[in-house]
Amino acid sequence: MIEDFINLIKKSSDQEIWSFFALSKKELKKRNLIRTNNIVGERGEFLTIEKYNSTPGLINLQAAPEGTQNVDAISRKGERYSIKAMSIPSKTTSIFYGCGELEEKQIIDKKFEYVVIVQIDDDLNLKKMIEIDWKNFLKFRKWHKTMRGWNLSLTNELIKESKVIFE
Repeated sequence: MIEDFINLIKKSSDQEIWSFFALSKKELKKRNLIRTNNIVGERGEFLTIEKYNSTPGLINLQAAPEGTQNVDAISRKGERYSIKAMSIPSKTTSIFYGCGELEEKQIIDKKFEYVVIVQIDDDLNLKKMIEIDWKNFLKFRKWHKTMRGWNLSLTNELIKESKVIFE
């Protein structure tokens, strides 16, 4: 079946391919596999919740209410998880807003307990998943002056300090 679909795509016009994409997106929303149009971010959140819930020894997660700033999943204990997905070859997360300004010297209120960084390939398959706590988020975050927020770079040092969930 997948081979037939691949052949259909290859023979399709540009407009038909866009139509397939739109139909696929609608079906993903209908099945509650995505909530927004951010396909990479949504896929990362789905893969994270699926991996945590299916792996013995990892905490069970559920999706956070839509629109919750910096929190994408919540554990049964109430621990907040921020999930940042990136597609290869990117090694930088999207922006964490509301986590303090560059000039602020005081300790900011904890916005989440953990960050899960998810790397996915061009086929939207999981390649790497790591977890860091709030303390390491504060240690490794970098200021993005244009976006006026923080992000993380997936460096060897950050990976060494993280809990590897999948590799």
